[in-house]
Amino acid sequence: MKNQSLYIPIGLLVLASSFFGCKKDFLNQSPEANLTNSNFWKTESDLKQGVNGAYSSLRGLGTFSFWLFGEMRSDNTTFQYNAPQRGQENREQVDEFLANSANTLLQDFWRDSYTAIFRSNDVLDHVDAIPMSEAARAQATGEVKFLRAFHYFNLVRQFGGVPLRLEAIKSPADAPSKGRATVEAVYAQIIADLNDAASKLPEAASYAATEKGRVTKGSANALLGEVYMTQKKFGEALTALRKVTGYSLMPTYAGIFQVANKNNQESIFEIQYYATVGTNLSSNFMYQFAPFNSGTIVTQDPGTNLSFTSGWNTPTSDLIASYEAGDVRKDVSLAEGFTGTSGFVAVPYIKKYNQGFVQPGQTNVNFPVIRYADVMLMIAECLNEQGFVANGEAFNLLNAIRTRAGIPNKTSGNVIPALNVNTQAAFREAIYQERKVELAFENHRWFDLVRTGKALEVMNPHGQREIAKAPAQYPSGAYVLTQNKILLPIPQREVILDNLSQNPQ
Repeated sequence: MKNQSLYIPIGLLVLASSFFGCKKDFLNQSPEANLTNSNFWKTESDLKQGVNGAYSSLRGLGTFSFWLFGEMRSDNTTFQYNAPQRGQENREQVDEFLANSANTLLQDFWRDSYTAIFRSNDVLDHVDAIPMSEAARAQATGEVKFLRAFHYFNLVRQFGGVPLRLEAIKSPADAPSKGRATVEAVYAQIIADLNDAASKLPEAASYAATEKGRVTKGSANALLGEVYMTQKKFGEALTALRKVTGYSLMPTYAGIFQVANKNNQESIFEIQYYATVGTNLSSNFMYQFAPFNSGTIVTQDPGTNLSFTSGWNTPTSDLIASYEAGDVRKDVSLAEGFTGTSGFVAVPYIKKYNQGFVQPGQTNVNFPVIRYADVMLMIAECLNEQGFVANGEAFNLLNAIRTRAGIPNKTSGNVIPALNVNTQAAFREAIYQERKVELAFENHRWFDLVRTGKALEVMNPHGQREIAKAPAQYPSGAYVLTQNKILLPIPQREVILDNLSQNPQ
């Protein structure tokens, strides 16, 4: 039977050519009419539009699926219970570990990820046949291989082994997959793609200002390092991460997220958004993350009414309590409530992406995927896993980030117990804690909990604390995480149409 959800009509890539209409050349592409896959791929300009189309898939995933499955499943965020509007239980079920294979949001995530993979594959299928310089060919290949690896990395961490599709689907006969590849095979492909991407992509500094936002050699090596860390191959991870050069910390934490500082010195990979009139390229994070009952107080946008699409990715009490006294990141990242006409309303919300709007309901805010602070913490973790060195390089990396946050250094032999880190295990916990608050709301927390083996240990007590706040609002079985539930169920549509085996739940 044809797998309709994975069959992508020929010519779909052309629709992506309008990706990111803005002032930047690589984002300023206009759609063309009456093109098909057979007559589109002719020139280097066509290929560049195809590459831009591969980037465009990130936008929709970034504004919903990535944070829903990468942050809300963790102890960092939850949702604001909306009693009058009970039509979004499928989102709540993801947070509560109650999502089953019929949940439409799983299908959306799966479909959008494979659409993105198709677009990368379509470029790879045509890149060698188009006349262009070898440097341009290498860059295009590197960009889409990075993007394909990125999407497969998200899929394998969320679903386990998934179908490996390495060529574009050209006809209905190509739609059925060969079934789920093993986890090992998926990781092998990810690593191969990232190694090839790293060998072909330019350094960040070589991009013209109009090209900033494209992935770089540093992007590929940073993601490769995280892939190896997920496999607990810390030596290989360290080798890859050491190759991430040409980046540095921003002077202030707040400065990282300001619209004026897009693609800054700390940015290694971020999803690009632009609120340009006449396009659909904007972000809307501050509206989704604002309390649904906050009116215009949080967004300051009188032209946009909040509804059931707001009140999501809400900071938890556990996260709020994780910040040390004096940590400037807390006020940049979140607010514990808002002040309305009747006084203070204690509903937390994310501030990190609240950077104003350009048009009603539309913002210019990018979403950070990999920052240099993340790389520094990964290097520190790898060094510690290879052997604890009191007050060595790993401490220097950790403390550089703490210094920017305005909090004191952690050292071995510190007279203050909370700052004394004198064993490998203690340093490991210090890194986990720092990642939790430094990278809060950037979709790292769930993956960190899983790769470190701490998901059950952290999430089950966390869930009980959430339930205790309002027991009546949670269905039976909420927040009971088992080993089987760490992986998401394969969408039932894919199980049926593509004859895929299901994950045990």
